[in-house]
Amino acid sequence: MYWIYLFVSILFEVAGTLSIKQITVTNNYYWIISVVICYLISFSLVGISVQRIDLGTAYAIWAGVGTALIVVLGYFIFKEEMNLFKILGIGLIISGSIILKLQHN
Repeated sequence: MYWIYLFVSILFEVAGTLSIKQITVTNNYYWIISVVICYLISFSLVGISVQRIDLGTAYAIWAGVGTALIVVLGYFIFKEEMNLFKILGIGLIISGSIILKLQHN
């Protein structure tokens, strides 16, 4: 169950970060409400998840998977550049997250 909290917190962190980008794209500062709400939920769920998941493992997965999702969604939603280095970086992040998860068992 704590892993579910962690992965839902990642989704809210990604939504908050995408909302930050929306502020700059639309000049609509109502997105700040989304940023605040998403990050409050995300940090709360990370706090719950670290009750049973090692802090270093939880944070590395939260930050790494969040970063990988932001790169991919930035490409699809905001038409940001995707190149070989970004793809390699995403692969390394995913590999590292898997290794940390396997170590936790």
